[in-house]
Amino acid sequence: MSLLGTKEIMEIIPHRQPFLLLDTIEELEPGKRAVGKKCVTYNEPFFAGHFPKEPVMPGVLIVEALAQAGAVAILSNPEFQGRTAYFGAINNARFKQKVVPGDVLMLELEIIKQKGPVGVGKATATVNGKTAVTAELTFAIS
Repeated sequence: MSLLGTKEIMEIIPHRQPFLLLDTIEELEPGKRAVGKKCVTYNEPFFAGHFPKEPVMPGVLIVEALAQAGAVAILSNPEFQGRTAYFGAINNARFKQKVVPGDVLMLELEIIKQKGPVGVGKATATVNGKTAVTAELTFAIS
């Protein structure tokens, strides 16, 4: 059972379809950590061109999905409610396996440093328990 569905996620972050890349939030520690889920389907608009005969979810969109999970974590903190989290940096991104239609992408981001409205999160995306992407994401809240 999910903790937050699409409607509740959209109450926390400003993203909307087709760019909302979270289906649910499975775990949430406001201001500290979030685990989201994205069920990757062949109907995703990016598969029409990436790649028609071998559909692969673009790595940049996996990183964006991780950032959205992190935004839910940080913006669910009452101090930052109603604000927007922006990318400050993407560091040490590693792409370890393809994400394809039918995969259930689990997206975890833990805030590891924060000073005022700027922080850093450790991000990991997995499919069936296997790491697909890791990165360190810096955010700035406006």
